[in-house]
Amino acid sequence: MKCPLTWLKWLTGASLVLLAAHARAQSLGGAATNAVTPAGVVRELQSLTLADAQRLAFQRNWDVLAAASGVDAAVAQKIVSEEFPDPTLSLSTSKINTDGQPNSTVLGNSLWHRSYDTIFAINQLFEIGGKRGDRQRGAAAGLTAARAQFYDARRTLDLAVTKAYAAVALAEENVRVLNQSAGTLRQEAQIAATRFKAGDISEADKNRIEINADQYELQARSAESAAAQARVALENLLGIVHPQGDCVLADSLATLATEPVPPDTNHVGVGRPDVVAAQAAVRQAEAEWRLQRAERVPDPTVSLQYEHSPADSPNTVGLGVSFPLPIWNQNGGNIRAAQAALDQARLAQEKAEAQAAADVATARLACDEAVKRWQDYHGALEPKSAHIAKTVAYAYEKGGAALLDLLSAERDDNDVRLNAAQAASDAIVAIATLKTSMQVMPELPKHQ
Repeated sequence: MKCPLTWLKWLTGASLVLLAAHARAQSLGGAATNAVTPAGVVRELQSLTLADAQRLAFQRNWDVLAAASGVDAAVAQKIVSEEFPDPTLSLSTSKINTDGQPNSTVLGNSLWHRSYDTIFAINQLFEIGGKRGDRQRGAAAGLTAARAQFYDARRTLDLAVTKAYAAVALAEENVRVLNQSAGTLRQEAQIAATRFKAGDISEADKNRIEINADQYELQARSAESAAAQARVALENLLGIVHPQGDCVLADSLATLATEPVPPDTNHVGVGRPDVVAAQAAVRQAEAEWRLQRAERVPDPTVSLQYEHSPADSPNTVGLGVSFPLPIWNQNGGNIRAAQAALDQARLAQEKAEAQAAADVATARLACDEAVKRWQDYHGALEPKSAHIAKTVAYAYEKGGAALLDLLSAERDDNDVRLNAAQAASDAIVAIATLKTSMQVMPELPKHQ
C-alpha cells in the first residue's frame, strides 16, 4: 500500500501536465464566472501565431479540461484499488436483568463485576481468489486509458485549431486578393474614363469595368464577413468566454504552407493515443472479467473476540471465520456481462488500429497531392498569371488590347490567386492531418 507522500511524488512526476491543466481549469472557472478574458490572453490575440493558438487552446479548451478531470477520476480509482478493507469493531453487552433480579456476583456489584456478558470483537474481511489484484490491474488500465484519452483530446484539438487558423488565414487572404483586384480595376476604370472622354472607347466599355470592380468589392465584403466568422470559431476553440472575432493572425498562409512534410515514421499509427486507449480498455475489461469470475469464490471474514462474563467464565477469547455459501448465486449474470464487455473492447481495439492505419494512408495521399498543388500554384501558375494580367493591362492602356481581353485576364488572375490561397490552406491542413494521424503518445515517467 502506498502512503500519501508516495502518491504525491508519483502524481507530480507522471501527471504534471495534467495537474497544470486542472489548475488552469479552476482559474478558468473564475474567469468564466466573471465573464472576463484575462489581459494576457487579450494581448496574445493581437499577434496570434499558430503555436500560440494551440497552447492557449490546450490551457483553456473545455474538452481538454474535461479530459483532464477524467484523469483525476482515474487516479482516484487507482488509489481506491490500492486500499485494504478496514476491519470492523463491535461491542455488545447482554444478560442485563430487567425483572428486578440483581446482577451482582460474588466478585461484587460494580459494572465490571456484574453478571453482564460483554463481548469485544474485531472482524476483518480477506479477499481471496486474486480479486484485489484484478481490481488493481483494472484500475491501472483505466488510468492508462484516461491518460491516453486526454492526449487524444489534445491531439484532435491541435488539428482542429490548425484547421480553424488556416480557415481564418484563407478568408483574410481572399479579402486581400479581392480588394486588390477591385483596386486594379478601379485604376483601369480611371484610365477608361479618360479614353472615353477622348472618344477611344464607348460608355458601355467604361461601365463594364466599373461593374466588375463593384462586384469584386462586394465579394471582398462577403469575404470579410466570412473571415470574422472564422475568427470567432477560432476564439471559441481557444476557450474565449465571449468571442468577438478580434484575434489578429501573425502567421501567413505562405509561411505555414512551407512547413516540411513529416517523414513516414509511423505508417500504421502504432502508439497513437486513441489506439493506446483502446488497448488499455481491453486490459481493463479483461481484469473486470477475471474479477467477476473470482467473485464466485466466497471471501472469508475472520473474527477475533474477547468475552467478559463474571457469572460463568470471567475472561475468554474466541476466534471465528464466516463466509457466504455460493449456493443460489454463482455470479453468472455479471460474468456474462463482463465477457460481453470484453468482446466489445476487443472489437473496438481492432477498429481503432485499423482506423489509425487507414488515417495515415489517406492523410499521406492527401498531403502529397495538396503540397504538390500548392507548389504548382505558388511556383508556376501565380507568376505566369500575374505577368499575363500586367501585360494585357499595359496593352489595354496603350490601346493594343480589347476590353474583353482585359477583363478576362484580370478575372483569370483573380481566380488563380484565390485558388492558390485555397491550395495553401489545403496544404496546411493536410500536413497537420498527417502529423496528427502519426502522432505517438509520449512516454510517461514510471512511478515507484
